[in-house]
Amino acid sequence: MNIDRRTFTTGALAAPLAATTLAACGDGGGGSGGDAVEARGPISVWLSNNEQEVAWGTAMVEAWNADHPDEQVEAQEIPAGQSSEEAITAAITAGTTPDLIFNISTAAAPGWTRQGGLIDLTTFEDGASYIEERSGAEVAQGYADDEGRYYLLPWKSNPVMIMFNKDLFEKAGIDPEDPGMTSHESFLEGARKIVESGAAPAAIWPSPTNEFFQPWFDFYPLYIAETDGMQLVEDGASTFVSEDGLAVANFWASIYSEGLAPKEASTDDAMGTAKTAMQSAGPWAISSYKDAFPVGFMPVPTSAGSDPATVKTFADSKNVSMFTTSQNQATAWDFLKFATSEEQDGAFLEATGQMPLRAGLLETYPDYFEENPDYTVFASQAERVVDVPNIPNSIEVWQTFRDEYSAAVIFAKKPVEDALETAAETIDQLVQG
Repeated sequence: MNIDRRTFTTGALAAPLAATTLAACGDGGGGSGGDAVEARGPISVWLSNNEQEVAWGTAMVEAWNADHPDEQVEAQEIPAGQSSEEAITAAITAGTTPDLIFNISTAAAPGWTRQGGLIDLTTFEDGASYIEERSGAEVAQGYADDEGRYYLLPWKSNPVMIMFNKDLFEKAGIDPEDPGMTSHESFLEGARKIVESGAAPAAIWPSPTNEFFQPWFDFYPLYIAETDGMQLVEDGASTFVSEDGLAVANFWASIYSEGLAPKEASTDDAMGTAKTAMQSAGPWAISSYKDAFPVGFMPVPTSAGSDPATVKTFADSKNVSMFTTSQNQATAWDFLKFATSEEQDGAFLEATGQMPLRAGLLETYPDYFEENPDYTVFASQAERVVDVPNIPNSIEVWQTFRDEYSAAVIFAKKPVEDALETAAETIDQLVQG
């Protein structure tokens, strides 16, 4: 089981948060620009169905409403019955989107932008400067489109690292406090020890299924690390037909060909049942497994065995977008800044353990990390993250990559190099829009 899949498979009940529902929302049906840009008044927001995020969102909205009697906020969870992405797409088509939605997928946003659903946040006077000062310019610009426009405010990150069961590492003869598995070769050596010693049936168990987002938890984090931050597509062309791309794909091909990872999906929580010693994970895993066994985290490996303090990885972020149906955009922008302020980011961190995409987390919230030292490694890693590229046909691009990767790397039905070249040829056409 990979809990990171949740966002793309689970809808949410459209349960109004009665405690925070204090006023009616805007009329809807409008667009960006015009009077709406300067208008103030009531707005509505959608939150994810994550219990901890709903609790934070409820308290946050209550705090805003207490000080803004004429600009009340109504919050509810993203509508139910389908995935979040399908619900939002349907709402854009129907003109029923709220002013703001928290938990926007970076991969889905380009399609919604073309659909005319999202507002360019740089149209606000301090739009670009606020986003880049909060997240740091280098990280923030990874969320801009080719013209430097922000249709997303980078909100939170669950940086992908390698989680391991310390007890199983010790059983395999690997030092759980210093595994020394920083290079592809040393990682493979450790993985072989785990399986050959019988410590666990699988050394690592990435999902072998074919959903478009699965590369984000096997190939892509290691590719980002190998290339010091290169995205799958840059400047309108694929980047992975290269020595770096081949090194990462061949690393995973070795994992599968040597029987170090299963080629079928787990039917339960493989990590929780000790069927695997490692899996890709974000900070959410700390609370999920803390009472089951001691866990450790290490950066994803690179071919050269990079200094762990410099390794970059996949951000696995979620974001906030403003929608063109918003009739009170001035209020919506001010509320968005309030919800992502230093105070509210701290409250979010405290409530969820997820990393706000804010520069300098360790320095900004020293008390939290002193009381919760297990999260420190993720706060440090959150400074070095890269997300999916902001490109046309994003979902189709990732599905194309996954199809070719699965055929070659997981199931060895074709040469790895041929698969990467075939994927690149199709993707280069897709990103032209």
